Amino acid sequence: MMDRVFFSIGSALGLIGVALGAFGAHALKARLAPEMLATFEVGVRYQLIHALALLAVAWACTRWPSRWANASGWLFIAGTLLFSGSLYALSLTGVRGIGIVTPIGGVALLLGWLCLLAAPWTRKNR
Repeated sequence: MMDRVFFSIGSALGLIGVALGAFGAHALKARLAPEMLATFEVGVRYQLIHALALLAVAWACTRWPSRWANASGWLFIAGTLLFSGSLYALSLTGVRGIGIVTPIGGVALLLGWLCLLAAPWTRKNR
């Protein structure tokens, strides 16, 4: 079941990421300062990377079902929402205080990769 959840969320994040990328390139280019547009684009880039990572997690859940694979998916979701979401909010509002959330999202993404690394090597899978 988790493979379908992560595959669906990954696909949705990919869809939204492409839409946000187009929005940034067309609608925001004339409205945002170059550094804020660059910040927005970093959010899009990380969202798209982790949308694909969730597709890999869905596959890992079928190949090596474990709490590590599941944890990886949830960490990628939380990390993407916190990391990319805070960059979107920062670039659109200019409120610098929002930036305090970004590193928390980054840590969640790192932990997601660590859990995905562990997934094929857990005792349950051998």
